[in-house]
Amino acid sequence: MNSIRLLIAEDDRQIAEIQRRFIERINAAGDVTGCTVPDIELCGIAHTLADARDQIEVLKPDLVLLDVWFPDGSGLELLRELRASDSSTDVILITAAKEVETLRSALRGGVFDYILKPLVFERLQEAVQRFSEHRQTLEGMHDVAQAAVDALLPRQQVDSVASAAGAKKPQQDGRLPKGIDALTLERIRSTLSKQDTWTAESVGNEIGASRTTARRYLEYLVSAGELMPEVNYGAVGRPERQYVPARPK
Repeated sequence: MNSIRLLIAEDDRQIAEIQRRFIERINAAGDVTGCTVPDIELCGIAHTLADARDQIEVLKPDLVLLDVWFPDGSGLELLRELRASDSSTDVILITAAKEVETLRSALRGGVFDYILKPLVFERLQEAVQRFSEHRQTLEGMHDVAQAAVDALLPRQQVDSVASAAGAKKPQQDGRLPKGIDALTLERIRSTLSKQDTWTAESVGNEIGASRTTARRYLEYLVSAGELMPEVNYGAVGRPERQYVPARPK
């Protein structure tokens, strides 16, 4: 699995150091838990917008943790420049800016995620893991179907904004709950069609994900009525949760 080349663009040196340490923790957590996030290669830290531009141009990171406010300009300017130049670099905006217009500009600019300060480790870990899964899914696609196109639309971000505003999330409009990526879900559905009985471990091995990630998607399909769980005690009596297609009612 290829590593993620990551650049931190943050004018506050203490906050940049916190982010650097969080990246180290994410790497360490992956070593312990076998999660789907590949090694993150921190390729640079920029404290000004000009420095961030130069490092992105030279180092070509896969992902930038980008602040909004810099002494020499706005991170949103850099985001727009990246999109105008068709850059392959993705952006997670990490900012204290809580103005709705800033959020609108970030969404129009195509940010992968939007995280408010103070930064919480678990929130950054979740964002990086979703970025990793999203990238793996795209790289594994050989052709494009309508479901895959729909999955690429920023539905998850719309849901997050609605949740933050206190709106009730629609239950029957095709939107997915937090932590369930549509592209990964389609990959798992395609995998499940190959045979009837699966475990979280076997699905994870098939799609190149951790057992924990696979179980999250399998349990979602159980709640959606597509799968049914069964318990197999095996030869040594150790219970193992298996998943089979739900029986027609």
